Amino acid sequence: MLMMRPAPVEDKSFDPQSCMDELQTFIRSAAGGGTPVHEVEHGLWRRLLQLGYQLQGQFFSLVGDGDQGDTVALAEGRVVRRLPEHHSRPYQSVFGSFELDRVVYGTRESQRIEFVPLDARLGLPLGKFSYLLQDWDQALAVETPYQQVNQVLSRILGLEQSVASLEQMTRTVAADVDPYRATQPPAPVVSGEQLLVLSGDGKGVPIRKPATAPPISAHDHQPGPKPDRKKMALVGAVYQVDSYPRTPHEVVEALFHDPAAPATVGATSPRPAPQHKRLRASLNRQEGTTPVRAADEIFPWLAAEAQQRDPEHQRPWVVLMDGQPCLWEEMAQVLGDTPRVEILDLLHATGYLWEAVHLFHPPGSEMALQLMKLLVLGLLSGVGAALIPWLIDQAEPIGLTAAHRERLEQISQYFYHNQARLHYDQYLAAGYPIASGVIEGACRHVIKDRLERTAMHWTVPGAQALLQLRCVALNGDWEAFMKHYIDQETARLYPHAGLVESVEWPLLKAA
Repeated sequence: MLMMRPAPVEDKSFDPQSCMDELQTFIRSAAGGGTPVHEVEHGLWRRLLQLGYQLQGQFFSLVGDGDQGDTVALAEGRVVRRLPEHHSRPYQSVFGSFELDRVVYGTRESQRIEFVPLDARLGLPLGKFSYLLQDWDQALAVETPYQQVNQVLSRILGLEQSVASLEQMTRTVAADVDPYRATQPPAPVVSGEQLLVLSGDGKGVPIRKPATAPPISAHDHQPGPKPDRKKMALVGAVYQVDSYPRTPHEVVEALFHDPAAPATVGATSPRPAPQHKRLRASLNRQEGTTPVRAADEIFPWLAAEAQQRDPEHQRPWVVLMDGQPCLWEEMAQVLGDTPRVEILDLLHATGYLWEAVHLFHPPGSEMALQLMKLLVLGLLSGVGAALIPWLIDQAEPIGLTAAHRERLEQISQYFYHNQARLHYDQYLAAGYPIASGVIEGACRHVIKDRLERTAMHWTVPGAQALLQLRCVALNGDWEAFMKHYIDQETARLYPHAGLVESVEWPLLKAA
């Protein structure tokens, strides 16, 4: 493991040319001594990190301690005095740790420091971690557990960070997500044959048991859902996509096609990709004394995005979700009487069909497959909610058990309650999407792949912060977001930065 020790920043013995000479000596020695290339690469990286550390230390020496004289007049006219004692602060860069010794200004030593010229000159972050390190930390943290982030960067950079510091960093950085979103340019309006698609789905996030919670008793092992073990997170997705007409037979062929079989002659054209997709996620939570419903954040945002992308409502608005009644109710509340096409996700519908088929034939049997193909073709051809009553009519003659017939009745109710969203023959002819792969994938990427790994449990604020950052990353906004975060933090921390912009730093001038 790479370990580096900080050198005093005032040390002026560093000679960049000697470091370059040492690199050349290392390369020649490796070339002449038969050193394997992976060892050369590792040796170069270690030396380059050391060179970077020395150069950054030299930079800190050149900019000095920020002394601007006995007094400084702040922008509002107040005069602050140089305090008698220097104040040091840590700075953790990607090259190593530094301790910066600075002149500070205030009214008395016991009062809050009001002006630190060096901090303002350098645009230092609030905490000790450099903005570049924060960027790398969080870009990794949105994809992988915090402990692994520490392990990866420890191997690469030779520095150690605690899980607690990474978690707190996530919350700090995520606090800028909403302000960043307010600055985003609107997505392009729909054009041509594009459709506007809105979708939402929910998934539970495992929540860490509070320290004040009573210990687990034997009664906790009884079957059934455990209260307060999960909080519901809601993901919303909005995008534009070109229409894509198909026939029921083409969809059946695609659903049941054997990947090992040769491609069908005359296969349909490639499916158009979603465009200008945006995701947002929210967790049911408490902010202070105010309860926050995820639905109150996600569904109004979906409606606002749709209105912005198609203000004249010139193209169809397609609402595509699974069969959860609460999702449709929330969407109906925000859209009101706005014209729209509501579609039940085909893959959720086929899940119920598979369950019905397996009441008649065992899973994996050829009879089950053939019956399923027949039912799906009927569903796509416009039969709709009448499919299951037809199956029920077949149940009694073949001696289906009472329990199986009862389950068929329950499945029938599912289709009955969603019958207005089952006109798949019309949807296919119009080129509408009928499967919610975008929102299903979003729920998997945003929530499951990161927040539902084995043995993971979250605090509500920590989970909410990570959900926000994951959406930023998945929307392709990471670099723009981090620039906004750094700019906003710098402006907030250093309102008097203009006072040091024109100062000629003594050491820098001498250099």
